[in-house]
Amino acid sequence: MEENKSKFITIDDYILQFPLEVQEILMTLRNVIKETAPDATEKISYQMPTFVLHGNLVHFAAYKNHIGFYPTPSGIAAFQQDLLEYKSAKGSVQFPLDKPIPYELIREIVKYRVAENLRKATGKVKQK
Repeated sequence: MEENKSKFITIDDYILQFPLEVQEILMTLRNVIKETAPDATEKISYQMPTFVLHGNLVHFAAYKNHIGFYPTPSGIAAFQQDLLEYKSAKGSVQFPLDKPIPYELIREIVKYRVAENLRKATGKVKQK
């Protein structure tokens, strides 16, 4: 049944499929990530908007009742206390659409992930 799913080429394509109020949230989220990680590039991965900087940085996606944010397991673990009020799993967190999206917290998580990926990239260069 997967053949019926739309294949998105750009993040804009992805965002445009949603109602206007969800599009606004997704565009704001995208801008927060772009401002916080200006050197990251955008792509669609796993049919989700993805930012890449020396490897995957973060993914996000919209669902019926929440925005899924995927900063990898390390991003969730580092902000575990700040994420207690949200449903989360090893590498993801759900921000309900009926509550304000915590953009400042997302900004902090993205900063953490940028620093983490830069450390890993620097370590790889030194090993060569």
